[in-house]
Amino acid sequence: MLIKFNKPFQVLCQFTDQEGRQTLADFIDVPSVYAAGRLDKDSEGLLLLTDDGALQHRISHPKKKLSKTYCVQVDGEPDLQAIQALQRGVVLKDGKTKPCLAKVIEEPDWLWPREPPVRFRKNLPTSWIQITLTEGKNRQVRRMTAAVGYPTLRLIRFAIGNVTLDSLPPGHYKVCQASHL
Repeated sequence: MLIKFNKPFQVLCQFTDQEGRQTLADFIDVPSVYAAGRLDKDSEGLLLLTDDGALQHRISHPKKKLSKTYCVQVDGEPDLQAIQALQRGVVLKDGKTKPCLAKVIEEPDWLWPREPPVRFRKNLPTSWIQITLTEGKNRQVRRMTAAVGYPTLRLIRFAIGNVTLDSLPPGHYKVCQASHL
């Protein structure tokens, strides 16, 4: 079984929490499924869950190089140099990232409002970047955009392989075919 879930902001990618924070259990009532990969609490978007260990490994293991696509709202307006640096790979504390696809995009028309909203600063514009990675270092996208001078304000994973959010609203899930990966 493969489930795609649109993880809301501030929800933990686990089913239990000793501190009473929102978890996957608040949204998904399917027994014996586990997240294949993670999104941090401050990130939103596509999370895949499965009850199949081999499928979980195929989705989340870095050696499988399954692409993950993110829409990233950043502080400022990235210049060509910053985008090219992201594309080539940037040096982080744990090593250089692999080359990736990166481009400036318009704000996605499918975007839902975030609660609470991203802070608004009248004198500093924000922009959107689409980034597609084939690796998964901890908080990698946030660290990459910061490294090129454009800190992440909002991070939404839109696709894993060929599986996308489509029009799935935040907090909802749908069973889909593993063959889409």
